[in-house]
Amino acid sequence: MKIEILGTGCMKCKRLAKNVESAVAELGISAEIEKVEDITAIMDKGVMLTPALIVDGELRVSGRVADVKEIKEILQGVI
Repeated sequence: MKIEILGTGCMKCKRLAKNVESAVAELGISAEIEKVEDITAIMDKGVMLTPALIVDGELRVSGRVADVKEIKEILQGVI
């Protein structure tokens, strides 16, 4: 599973990254987590609001910080 966290490094982006790491750890799953901070790369993915969360190439959250519970539900839907 590949998880991408898109954001320019703001506090919300860092909080989303931390929530993703917590969700992955709590689920005990293996995932490649990549932080994408380059604005051009973010726009190339069609994301206009950050932070954003992409799981296996699919945009799941944009413009807000998902909490650990929501991220776990998203990841469980993918597993």
